Amino acid sequence: MRRAATILGPTLALAACSPQQSVLHPTGAEAGQISTLFWVMTGGGAVIFALVLLLAALAIFGSVGFRRRLAGEGVVKWLGIALPVTVLTVLLVYGFLILRAGGAVGGGEPTMRIAISGEQWWWRVTYQLPDGQRIESANEIHLPVGETVALELTTADVIHSFWAPRLAGKLDMIPGRTNVLTVTATEPGITRGQCAEYCGGAHAFMSFHVVAHEKEDFSAWLEAEAEPAQDPVNERGLNGQRLFSANGCGGCHSVRGTGADGTIGPDLTHVGGRHSLAAATLPNSAEAIARFIVNNQHIKPENRMPEYATFSETELADLALYLEGLR
Repeated sequence: MRRAATILGPTLALAACSPQQSVLHPTGAEAGQISTLFWVMTGGGAVIFALVLLLAALAIFGSVGFRRRLAGEGVVKWLGIALPVTVLTVLLVYGFLILRAGGAVGGGEPTMRIAISGEQWWWRVTYQLPDGQRIESANEIHLPVGETVALELTTADVIHSFWAPRLAGKLDMIPGRTNVLTVTATEPGITRGQCAEYCGGAHAFMSFHVVAHEKEDFSAWLEAEAEPAQDPVNERGLNGQRLFSANGCGGCHSVRGTGADGTIGPDLTHVGGRHSLAAATLPNSAEAIARFIVNNQHIKPENRMPEYATFSETELADLALYLEGLR
């Protein structure tokens, strides 16, 4: 047992240091401000802690005369009242200035708006284009680097909290209210976010990815995302499409360009092109899709999708192949 703990302890510690969801590796302007504030306050706290330790040591081991002076009213007034008030006031003002009291970092109007709805236990993501077009996706947020984007946060059920640590601070999603988080990605890459408010049984499995693109790549991605689903290219894919329709999957899920127009579950138009399945619970592959179809209540307890154990092995493989091909 001790040997296992010796091996697993450092492994778990290193896993916790992964930068994909670390506030200490900001890739957004807002997260950069928060990181700066964290280090300033941590440094200030360390200095004060060192000062307290020094005074405590002098009070214990110092000369009688020094300890008498240390117990005087002047020391209490200056170090016990004036210094904390001054330091906390400076840190408070600094925090308001660097965070601009929650204002947008770059100033000006956002170039794009994305509506994000928290639902038990996944994320509905809708891109709202200037021409009025709306493109729905799920569990991934794609952003252009260097542009200010407004995230309009709502919830369809209980209180959720949107938190992408490397992009910006967290903001609650409250029933009946729209909260707006303004973000600016500073470099391309894929990071991870999480619901930060307990929202029910599968709360721990309510994650998402943030994908930041260079502007040209984002425009190309958005254009492709707006397209309807591609038709299957082989007989197995066509059989999977028939199974999808025959088993009522379109009653809950939408696949643009087909008869599937359900709105209860995530839009699956381009599900095969996403980086994960089930709100970052599983990697995206045909094998993982098949596993989720028949065993989703064990993988993500209490989610609203029933388990489909009626498919034969061949049918399940064809259905998963069809969904994996929706890119």
